[in-house]
Amino acid sequence: MNIVWVNGTFDILHTGHLAMLKYASQLGDILCVGIDSDDRIKEKKGKNRPVNSQYFRKELLQSLFYVDKVYIFESDYQLTEYIRMLSPKHMVIGDDYKGKEVIGADYCENITFYKRLPGFSTTEIIKKIKNVK
Repeated sequence: MNIVWVNGTFDILHTGHLAMLKYASQLGDILCVGIDSDDRIKEKKGKNRPVNSQYFRKELLQSLFYVDKVYIFESDYQLTEYIRMLSPKHMVIGDDYKGKEVIGADYCENITFYKRLPGFSTTEIIKKIKNVK
């Protein structure tokens, strides 16, 4: 079985996320997605995040045609353990991680850096919403 792994926040699902998930799903038979827990996001992005709870984000991702399974992780260790357990053939990571440590890279065969679509960012979407009057 050819498993593909993608992980991230997926707080406000947008076109950039969908394009990456579609691409990743075409690399194998099963697409597994890891999402940061609410506490982990608060720690990394501030007290006003996430916008959507981990359970809402998980449910939304699981409803997508491309996604087969969603895992919530609380720590780098738990993320690594999911990847180790699944031993994916492919990991798809945003290209902003080029040159950085990719957690769980030792447990997969191939890492693909996906070029992010310009103009699609959860942070930018939140800024636009805040400026609407």
